[in-house]
Amino acid sequence: MRTKTTFPSIPRAADPLPECAEDMAAPEEHDSATEAPQSAVPEEEETKTFKDLGVTDVLCEACDQLRWTKPTKIQIEAIPLALQGRDIIGLAETGSGKTGAFALPILNALLETPQRLFALVLTPTRELAFQISEQFEALGSSIGVQSAVIVGGIDSMSQSLALAKKPHIIIATPGRLIDHLENTKGFNLRALKYLVMDEADRILNMDFETEVDKILKVIPRDRKTFLFSATMTKKVQKLQRAALKNPVKCAVSSKYQTVEKLQQYYLFIPSKFKDTYLVYILNELAGNSFMIFCSTCNNTQRTALLLRNLGFTAIPLHGQMSQSKRLGSLNKFKAKARSILLATDVASRGLDIPHVDVVVNFDIPTHSKDYIHRVGRTARAGRSGKAITFVTQYDVELFQRIEHLIGKKLPVFPTQDDEVMMLTERVTEAQRFARMELREHGEKKKRTREAAGDNDDMEGAMGVRNKVAGGKMKKRKGR
Repeated sequence: MRTKTTFPSIPRAADPLPECAEDMAAPEEHDSATEAPQSAVPEEEETKTFKDLGVTDVLCEACDQLRWTKPTKIQIEAIPLALQGRDIIGLAETGSGKTGAFALPILNALLETPQRLFALVLTPTRELAFQISEQFEALGSSIGVQSAVIVGGIDSMSQSLALAKKPHIIIATPGRLIDHLENTKGFNLRALKYLVMDEADRILNMDFETEVDKILKVIPRDRKTFLFSATMTKKVQKLQRAALKNPVKCAVSSKYQTVEKLQQYYLFIPSKFKDTYLVYILNELAGNSFMIFCSTCNNTQRTALLLRNLGFTAIPLHGQMSQSKRLGSLNKFKAKARSILLATDVASRGLDIPHVDVVVNFDIPTHSKDYIHRVGRTARAGRSGKAITFVTQYDVELFQRIEHLIGKKLPVFPTQDDEVMMLTERVTEAQRFARMELREHGEKKKRTREAAGDNDDMEGAMGVRNKVAGGKMKKRKGR
């Protein structure tokens, strides 16, 4: 047992790293986008209400009910331009009210010219789609707005029925939408008036480019298009040329920014003690709610099991879980039934969970921009929050890139190393249990898969045949 462990401070980059060039997509490059007049920001003093921005009374009342007392910076810039019918590129940090900035103009226009299949909102993750749908329905409850969420992992038959009712607003992930456009009879988007891409850079990063191109081909050219994100990449600029007509760029933050009220720290530790330090931090900051980001689904599951073994109320959220489990996890965390949510980057974008107090980057993000989105889960809408990033001996360069991108040198999170080391024994035991549980879980999955494979030409195929032949097989069997 070591008495006192001290770890060296992190080497700092004296000069900016050239590798960051790709990360720092210069905002000035929007050559085809006209800049929004800068006078819009000082105007904030006079413009206090949504009514002043040109939003109709019914929607102003809806904003009051949602306790949106005054518009945020991005809303002050974007809403008047959107109401004038301009295409918009909205750049603002996370938690700054981007959803309201496109939802209000769309609902305003829908009131003026009511029609079905009026707007399409594309999002990169399923959870974000559900969240945006909730906001649309909350804002449009008094005017009877209907929306449909079209995402993967959910029965497509019920989605086809929802589309057959022709909702006003469709919120979708690109893959499943293409599926419906190709296979659902009678569904098309020829009358579409508005297209929104929320977290536009991520939609392109996740290799949705081909799907997005297909969608752009089947929707009318004569439409309004809004792109919104906290970070812009060169790919979005390509897209902007393809999909936007003479757009206005509403940039509240010109460089990549994290919110002022967010306290950011780092911890420089050996990778073998990561789990121990995580447990130490959860104990030190007990009583807060945490979001812990891991890089893989497997590590998310492992860490969740480890923390559960140590008596923490932890719950995982990652892409290998079924959609109902993912929503279940998210709702338990939102309802404060669980205080720790362990997630992959599937939860780093757009999710608005007001009570997150601390974000821990357990695995450092490989893309510096993902850091901005992850830490944006806390300190939202004017609240304060903490973000702690674990930096191991292998992550120094990635960490320097993050500091370079946000233009800040982060302070060290204060820890008592000897106290941390006292936890080692319990953590090692919990790690062993977690590994055993993971292995058992993997074997169980394998067994069920093999069982399904063995019976493939028997019961499984029988079920398929019954469906195809309309149940004739059953009658024959019964004879």
